[in-house]
Amino acid sequence: MTSTAAVADALAADDVPAVARRIAAEFAAGASTRDAERRLPHDEVRTLKRSGLLALSVPAEFGGLDAPATVVAQVFRTIAEADPSLAQIPQSHYTFLEALRSQGTAAQQEFFYSLVEAGALFANAQTERGPHAVDVDTTTLARDGTDFVLSGRKFYSTGALFADWLIVRASLVEGAGEPDSSTPKSLAFIPIEAAGVEVVDDWDGLGQRTTASGTVTLDDVRVPAEHVVPFSPIFSRPTVYGAHAQLIHAAIDVGIATGALAEGVRQAASARPHFEAGVATAADDPTLIHVAGELVVTVRGARALLADAAREVDAARADLTDESAAAASIAVAVAKVAAVRASLEASSVLFDLGGTRSASASANLSRYWRDARTHTLHDATRWKLQHIGRHALSGTRPPRHGQV
Repeated sequence: MTSTAAVADALAADDVPAVARRIAAEFAAGASTRDAERRLPHDEVRTLKRSGLLALSVPAEFGGLDAPATVVAQVFRTIAEADPSLAQIPQSHYTFLEALRSQGTAAQQEFFYSLVEAGALFANAQTERGPHAVDVDTTTLARDGTDFVLSGRKFYSTGALFADWLIVRASLVEGAGEPDSSTPKSLAFIPIEAAGVEVVDDWDGLGQRTTASGTVTLDDVRVPAEHVVPFSPIFSRPTVYGAHAQLIHAAIDVGIATGALAEGVRQAASARPHFEAGVATAADDPTLIHVAGELVVTVRGARALLADAAREVDAARADLTDESAAAASIAVAVAKVAAVRASLEASSVLFDLGGTRSASASANLSRYWRDARTHTLHDATRWKLQHIGRHALSGTRPPRHGQV
């Protein structure tokens, strides 16, 4: 863990976008090489820790900036434009800070927020491989005296290789019986060096290749009771937990779309024009101009919807009711659908803008589409459309869970 308290304390809301742009420029320089060689970004994660950005959403009463969702979304979009893997690594970090805000005791908040202000990175160990549904955790947390014992196996543990603390979602069990979707869940906060923890670098995704989203095994890990935070109660009342988590995912997709559009424009500048256009440069080809115009509309539309959704999340946090929480979730769902479409379209159309030479393996432009295709599988937009449609037609509020 890198001590960055002074940096975090000096960071002001007005400075945050500039800090994000500065480190994003550093990240962009080596993004293609890291992807091509699957070179894990240890140095870049250290830069992120030193920047103070990991402490953005620490509440003001604990000495944090308590940055609004509009700022958090902008930071993630900026970093994802440079390197989507580096943007995804801290996504769960911010999400767990929301869980801590919602369910942590004052003592837990003081302890863990102080770690974050000193530069600690949290990473997730939430999802498991099947055959059970994703809302079932076979990883268990069982009481043993004054402590708990944690056992199980997680996958898609993004950022675990770089983390100082792992946050593990587990079924809180008593006695025999297999956990199911109704079993209460808790979050176990465990230091990465805890006995019984193994992080395996076995992530082989076609995109987001340097997120280190591999396996975490937990072999009778002892967890003090003060490091266990209830998870299930988050969804017993209106919160912005799910909306905030999904807003960051949407920001990553918008960042990918923005980066792909910029790359497409760069490629068009050196592409050969089609002979039938009768022009000297590809940028003067009227058919390509139309393609570029359509793509700009799509990407800028997604960016605008992201900003609108972030404002809805901030409004709900300021005046939290069933209706305001639902409005935030629906706005984020709309933004996420638009972001998914924009990232997939921009990362494909960039090859139309660049022509045949842009498909060379050495250029590695496929990373935009591979990152978009991989990250947009994170949660199903078809279900977001269901919730959006029901809310529009009958006023039905979306369910309370982490994906809406």
